[in-house]
Amino acid sequence: QVQLVESGGGLVQAGGSLRLSCAASGRTLRRYAMGWFRQAPGKEREFVAVINWSGGSTSYTDSVKGRFTISRDNAKNTVYLQMNSLKPEDTAVYYCAASNTILVVTTLSLYDYWGQGTQVTVSS
Repeated sequence: QVQLVESGGGLVQAGGSLRLSCAASGRTLRRYAMGWFRQAPGKEREFVAVINWSGGSTSYTDSVKGRFTISRDNAKNTVYLQMNSLKPEDTAVYYCAASNTILVVTTLSLYDYWGQGTQVTVSS
């Protein structure tokens, strides 16, 4: 069993930055692909970014490319999402998730474990 806890969310003005962290316990994340998803009010949860087990492969949804960066520190069992040039449309609850695969996966249903989420609010 893997427990995931997100942190780092908050309120920021448009153009600002936040760094989200996802700390895992219960099992090493070394063999898991790690993803970030988000869910805005009234919308379905959507893929944001993913990083494979080694950190050598990443993928992003088009709307965050060039602004967000996903990274991981397997020694610390932690995954990060650096978010720059934030926009009001980035406002959502952000979730990290773990998928027991060596692949880069963007499909929500392929993730095995989920955190509780952290709120990100971007004001205009």
